[in-house]
Amino acid sequence: MTDFHFLTPTEIVFGKSSEEHLTGLLAKYGAHKVLIHYGGGSAERSGLLTKIRTMLGSAGIAHVELGGVVPNPKLSLVRDGIALCKKEHVDFILAVGGGSVIDSSKGIGYGLAYDGDVWDFFDAKATPKDAVPIGVVLTIPASGSEMSDSTVITNDELDLKRGSNSDLCRPKFAIMNPERTYTLPAFQTACGITDILMHTLERYFSKTHMDITDAIAEGLLRTVMDAGKKVLDDPFNYELRATIMWAGSLSHNGLTGCGAISDFGTHRLEHELSTMYGVAHGAGLAALWCYWAKYVHAEDPSRFESLSKNVLGGAEPIQAMREFFHSIGMPASIRELIGRRATDAEIEEMALRCSRGGDFKVGNFKVLGQKEMLDIYKMANE
Repeated sequence: MTDFHFLTPTEIVFGKSSEEHLTGLLAKYGAHKVLIHYGGGSAERSGLLTKIRTMLGSAGIAHVELGGVVPNPKLSLVRDGIALCKKEHVDFILAVGGGSVIDSSKGIGYGLAYDGDVWDFFDAKATPKDAVPIGVVLTIPASGSEMSDSTVITNDELDLKRGSNSDLCRPKFAIMNPERTYTLPAFQTACGITDILMHTLERYFSKTHMDITDAIAEGLLRTVMDAGKKVLDDPFNYELRATIMWAGSLSHNGLTGCGAISDFGTHRLEHELSTMYGVAHGAGLAALWCYWAKYVHAEDPSRFESLSKNVLGGAEPIQAMREFFHSIGMPASIRELIGRRATDAEIEEMALRCSRGGDFKVGNFKVLGQKEMLDIYKMANE
């Protein structure tokens, strides 16, 4: 195992009545004027935004609003949010939604505390030194951004998707009511389940191990795969929805990687898929993982044997994961993901972008350069 630093400062309020704690939490963390940041119309149609507005008004907490967050959140909206918050003297950001809304909020929080362009943090030109605090009312369990140190933003001018990691962006609190996830479409639910599994697998596939961390990761994988299959047939089952929602947070707050060096090669490869084709992140991960696994298998077959024995009931692990993805309606190749095979030019462009012109490598279980990236994209294009 390796030495590690584990930080989880986010206060979690979980359950059916969790939203009732919102104004108390805002007061606790010093919010005087709040940006309510959200995505499309679902938060409005569900009545959640109306409830939040009423609660803030009754508590005398001023607010402004900015909607319009889309999957693979855009830098242009982050910049709009920064400008709005500066104009309105906002001192706290409330993300109402899932990972895209939270990541967009984190970007705004970074930018408000920085004199330069917020893209500097994603382009590795600067390191965050401060951030305006954010809180979360979670409606989509998937990304784990409500407890993580990471945010991913797409520069819609340059057509680039980049991440930034800093403990400064970890939310102060997250309100998590599983009932808010009852009406998620089956595809969105399955994408979330895949993302949760992948956040765990990206840490599990490491050449460094810690027995207790492995056991936690394996238990999470088994539980989410079981609940994931069941919830698609029983979407109003509170226990199943609660299991998936809490697993999403645990999968990406660092717990399943303590004592290990994480990989995240598949995530890096997927960023180029979602940038090029506009696909859902979870679906893109499912389309790539089995081919990444096949490509890196020889690095440490024992890791795959452990996955088989302790999670998959002894089944051949790569095929078992492929069958699981199909069982929840996820693609398991690029062809299945986009409805056709990618062209040679598209594959070469993705490898070029992922390697940042050939100078950047990803992964740790097996380090991947431009050639290796190209090989995996080609394999996944069957």
